[in-house]
Amino acid sequence: MWHHFKPTIRIDRNSSFSTRVIVTSVPTAVLLAYLVINGQAEPWFAIVSYIITLLLTGVFLFPISSELFSLRRYIYELSNGQNVDLKNLNLSDQDTKKLADAINSFHRFWISKTDTLEARAMSDAAVFDTLPDPIIMIDSEGNITGANRSARDSLGEDIISKRIDALFPTNIFVASVEKILKNNSDSESLVFHTPDHNNQQLYAHITRLNDNSKGRAAAVISLYNISKAITLEKMQSDFVANASHELRTPLSVIAGFIETLQTSAHDDSEARDMFLGIMKEQTEYMSSLIEDLLSLSRLEMAQNQELKDKVDINEVVDDVVKALQFKAFNRSISVKISQINRLPKIVGDNQQIHQILQNIVDNAIKYAPENSEITIELKTVPEIPSRPGQNVAEGRAVSIAVNNKGLKIKKEDLARLTEKFYRMQIHKDMKIRGTGLGLTIAKQIVLHHRGNLTVTSTSYNGNTFTIYLPVKQK
Repeated sequence: MWHHFKPTIRIDRNSSFSTRVIVTSVPTAVLLAYLVINGQAEPWFAIVSYIITLLLTGVFLFPISSELFSLRRYIYELSNGQNVDLKNLNLSDQDTKKLADAINSFHRFWISKTDTLEARAMSDAAVFDTLPDPIIMIDSEGNITGANRSARDSLGEDIISKRIDALFPTNIFVASVEKILKNNSDSESLVFHTPDHNNQQLYAHITRLNDNSKGRAAAVISLYNISKAITLEKMQSDFVANASHELRTPLSVIAGFIETLQTSAHDDSEARDMFLGIMKEQTEYMSSLIEDLLSLSRLEMAQNQELKDKVDINEVVDDVVKALQFKAFNRSISVKISQINRLPKIVGDNQQIHQILQNIVDNAIKYAPENSEITIELKTVPEIPSRPGQNVAEGRAVSIAVNNKGLKIKKEDLARLTEKFYRMQIHKDMKIRGTGLGLTIAKQIVLHHRGNLTVTSTSYNGNTFTIYLPVKQK
């Protein structure tokens, strides 16, 4: 039966000092009571002995209880992050001092580890935010638990706590995420459209995290916007196709005339002279086309090159007008230059600015009616007019407006004037030769200089092409 016995006397950790003294002296009180009951001690002796026992127990317990209380308060203050000093404890007992030293050492170790973990977490978060492509973390329920800066910028700051299937409700994407979360696949890659985000075409790579990974994240989704790459690839394909077509036509004409001259027109001097004249025109056209293609290629490659020439616009305009004066004279066209205010020198590429003005003025002469006037108006403006999606420089700029009295350009044609190889049907009907690359080259030069090119067309004032070039590249 003794194995069922459980002691019922214990000292509660929350008991007061007096209670602890009394409870500690209980064994002595029991012993004295036993002696009195058996007649081995007088009652007064038992009472005096018990009182002495209480006093001695209090004397011995008080320092330990006081130090334990101080130690308990010290640990409590440490746990609440308060700045406390171990020297203020005034501990006397060696064991208590060792215990306090151990607690203090553990606290320093924990603070050091906490600082290291916080620094590592901040470093990881900083690296995570510097990644250029959107990265999203989701839990096992499909809720978004984390996103880097790129994802928050493109998808919204409130992306956290949203559901991934609500953010991208496309069926193929949702099905791929479910496969990952149900452990049916370790990774999935797919391309999908996002109708709610400007109809972008995204490439997504979804990876399931290991079960022992920290945090609630169950999978990571990396997103790559491939819309621009696909558009660029299509533009390059169209460019090659158009260039091939433009070169194939004059080559076919030349090859046909050569064959005719070698056969039926071998001895026909009149036909030979006519055919050679046409072949010369086609050869000049191909030469111009190839030169424009090479020029456009050089401009596209030089988009990131620094602009550092000091360009005098007045000097460039004078050079261009002199170079095209004979062409204008043949069509009885006069070129007038007017300057509103004094032009400063601008920072840019002298050769490119010469080329853009040459193209614009040459087009003005080519498409102007005979016996008309072309005006070139020069002035400074406080700022460059901007358009959506175009990065223009800030501050003062030089404006060069070239006007001719040509036919009004239709609205649908205005929107396509700078497309590669685009030529208006009316100009084709009028048999006006051109490569369709002059304004495309002008647009590239303007973009490189962070300027702008605007076109206005009216039935009463003709067509005005205005080039804006910043004075400084800020």
